[in-house]
Amino acid sequence: MTRRTSTAAARGLARSPAKHLWRNLVAVDLSFYKSYIAEEIRDEGREQGREQGREQGREQGCAQRGAEDVLLVLEQRGLEVSEGVRGRIMECQDPEVLRRWLARAVSAPVAEEIFGEE
Repeated sequence: MTRRTSTAAARGLARSPAKHLWRNLVAVDLSFYKSYIAEEIRDEGREQGREQGREQGREQGCAQRGAEDVLLVLEQRGLEVSEGVRGRIMECQDPEVLRRWLARAVSAPVAEEIFGEE
């Protein structure tokens, strides 16, 4: 199939439900093929990958910041933070759990008690 034929077919199906089927059929191995549809599919995949990476980065950054906040409160209160407690806090990736620990860190008599019964 020539580039013109592939591009014409893709454009002709622009508003048709068959467009996605067509795209999947011609997307089998487009690494060597330079066409409008091949470039579009590759660009969409790259953008999806970038967006997923940005989202994961935001989530990890939020969790890291939450863990640092818990440790800061414990340290500012003068509580001893063992390596085990520090490690557990830094390994946590769940923002809701970190929020609970932060709330408990404000009044816990010892650092270990922020974990409650979790």
